[in-house]
Amino acid sequence: MHRAVVIGAGQAGAQSAISLRQAGFDGHIAMFGDEPAAPYQRPPLSKAYLKGELERDRLQLRPGAFYERQNITLHLGEKVRLIDRGAQKVITEDDDETHYDKLLIATGAPARRLKSPGADLQNIFYLRTLKDSDALRSILHCDGRVVIVGAGYIGLEVAAVARQAGRDVTVLEMADRVLARVSSQPVSEFYQQLHCDAGIDLRLGAALDEFLGEHSKVTGAKLTTGEVIDCKAVLVGIGALPETTLAAEAGLEVGNGVIVDEYARTSDENIWAAGDCANFPSPRYGRRLRLESVPNAIEQAKAAGANMAGQSVVYNALPWFWSDQYGVKLQTVGLIEGHDELVVRGDPAAKRFAVWYFKDGKPLAVDAINDPASFAMGKRLIEKGAALDLAALADIKTNLKSLLD
Repeated sequence: MHRAVVIGAGQAGAQSAISLRQAGFDGHIAMFGDEPAAPYQRPPLSKAYLKGELERDRLQLRPGAFYERQNITLHLGEKVRLIDRGAQKVITEDDDETHYDKLLIATGAPARRLKSPGADLQNIFYLRTLKDSDALRSILHCDGRVVIVGAGYIGLEVAAVARQAGRDVTVLEMADRVLARVSSQPVSEFYQQLHCDAGIDLRLGAALDEFLGEHSKVTGAKLTTGEVIDCKAVLVGIGALPETTLAAEAGLEVGNGVIVDEYARTSDENIWAAGDCANFPSPRYGRRLRLESVPNAIEQAKAAGANMAGQSVVYNALPWFWSDQYGVKLQTVGLIEGHDELVVRGDPAAKRFAVWYFKDGKPLAVDAINDPASFAMGKRLIEKGAALDLAALADIKTNLKSLLD
């Protein structure tokens, strides 16, 4: 009987095992995860779960009995240290060996670590895992200021949670605007105002020099200007790096992730990769991408699982993302890179608007703020790929459905 092994028990790992079984694979499936927790959702870790609004058991993707019924063995808290491609087996840190016929790498993208002096002091946090979120809850109840390093999604979401809990919060961002890598000026300006209105001390163009501390605990963040911001806790949210060590040591092709083809297969015909760690060719965008998002992890893992079972599914999903801050929901569809024109539809002051991005007159992406209709219609119009009347789009009196004609 054939055996499949999945390295990584996150969203991509779990979905690949489910899809592998749904595609008719009847062999045993073994899933290895570094964490002791069964596969769970990560997005709530910086939002509802961090606030205490979502119970831990509701994070689980599937109940434990599901994996038993599907003949999927979970090896939780067991870290794989080696992929032996010649013998087709994986070896854990405890030297346990498991053979495979088909292997999926879903090792994700852990948080990027700071190397600044003092970065190893206590009360400096990162957010990727359930354990991280549990530890981070302490900042909601500390007396002093919380410093957030990085104004990306994670940094801003945690800043919002901490501020809503009554904490004084300073956000440090090296760029000249928040969300600079993933959004346009209008969206950045909206979120900057949103956070400032909430009482966030937002510092743009601010570069960290080092952390100061006493008795091994952080007491301040020193900027390159020499200014010291006193604090009791720090969250570092400066992006993530794909975990490719196992793949690289096994001799697989890597480069900003594990290199895969349009079928999610690596340079080894018996090994696939999916999720945050996978660098894949996008037929839609005509270039290689590595995306860090739950929708990407799920859809790519579906393709990988089906292909491990013998199918030939090309992965070409339309990317989408979301963020929740102060009850304001951002939904993004598509990628804005390469846009040559944008249209703002609606009123940012009313906290309900959308920014539409175009290239050569055709819709490329949409950022929808408290505007689910624009998000949903944006998906359809991007998929259609037809040029739009930009003046009509900008007019909020225009029914978006009429643009499909």
